[in-house]
Order: sequence, then C-alpha cells, then structure tokens
Amino acid sequence: MRPAPAAANETGVTSVVELFTSQGCSSCPPADRLLAAMARAPDFLGLSLPVGYWDYIGWRDTLASPTNTARQRAYAAARGSDQVYTPQAVIDGLADAIGSDQADVEQQMRATRGRDGAMTVPIQMSEGRGVLKIVVGAGPQTSAGVYLLRVLKSKAVAIGRGENIGSTITYTNVVREIKKIGDWNGTAQSFEVADPKGEDEGYVVLVQKGDETRPGAILAAAKGAGL
Repeated sequence: MRPAPAAANETGVTSVVELFTSQGCSSCPPADRLLAAMARAPDFLGLSLPVGYWDYIGWRDTLASPTNTARQRAYAAARGSDQVYTPQAVIDGLADAIGSDQADVEQQMRATRGRDGAMTVPIQMSEGRGVLKIVVGAGPQTSAGVYLLRVLKSKAVAIGRGENIGSTITYTNVVREIKKIGDWNGTAQSFEVADPKGEDEGYVVLVQKGDETRPGAILAAAKGAGL
C-alpha cells in the first residue's frame, strides 16, 4: 500500500517562546511546567533549551547542549548584555522574561507581535515519505536565516543530586539540534530536507533575522505534529 501523501500544515503559530532551563536550577521546575501547559495551544510554540552552566553545583544536566548555551549568550549579546540566567524565556527572539512568570511572558508575547516583522511571514511545513518540505511566503524585503530544529517531544528526568534532588521533571520540546538550511530574502522560497527524526522527535522551522552570533526577530515559525 502506498503511504498517504503528506498534508500541508499551514502554521497557525503566533508566538515562539524559548525557555533556557537547567536540571540543576531550583527555580526552573515552575517554568518547565508553565511551558508544558502553554505548549498545548496550537498557536503557541514552546521550546526547552537546557543549558549546562549550573552543572558545577552538584548535578550534570542530562539534556544540556553547548549549542543552547551559545544561543542564550548570543541573545544576551544582541541586547547589549553579558548576563544570562535560568529560567529565562526569550519571546519571538526579541524580548525576555522570567520563565515562570506567566503574566510577564504573556505580556511580552503581546508586545513583540509584529515588532520588527516578528511572526508576520507566512510559512507552510509538510512531512511525509522521508522528506520535510518547507515553503516560506513573501514578506518584507529583508534577510533572514531558515533554521531547522530537531526536538525531543517530551522527556522525564529523575534528578539524583543538586538543588532538585529527588524530583522527576518533564521537559517539553527539548531542542537537540539547530541547523541552518538556507536564507530568505523576502521572496517566496521552498526548501526540502531529509526527515531522519526518531519516533519521539519532531521538527520546528524558524525564519529568523540576524545570525547565530546576534539572533533577531523570529519572522515565522512552524511546528510538526505533536509539538
């Protein structure tokens, strides 16, 4: 039997929140729970980016990635700061809030929408037959990168030492890889990439101004099924 053709997924995502979190941070579990709850909304894209700079206080984060830490520091540099913290939520690539403060996160979501083009560019993503297809529509004449993020949909971790000893914390949409797949210049463009993700993984696509060292506004975002 031939597999069913992939159905185009016209994204309805209107906000992207990246949560920089750590298994060794006692302030982070409320933020992790908030992200999981907010991620149930179809128009919301929540991403967990575990960092490892708290490992020295007694527990090595099992999901932390140097790429995530570098991304957080790049956001700090873009806003003219050298300070990073957890739990930090970065909204649409433009603003930040304490990740456990729902009122502040939601206020920043409202404040950033449309700012510097944030979340104004149409995008479609479809998955099927081992190929991921992405169509970025036309928009303002500007330059941006197109990034593919491979994410672990959900992961429960039992913490054995450190500030969260004895806790089991579930992390949502954990970023495992960030890969640039192309550039966008304001004209409609299409991209195709192989789809080798695991059964418990999914894909996210971001169209973002700036570069890896100075990320800017997220112009468009799409998420796969189950994210």
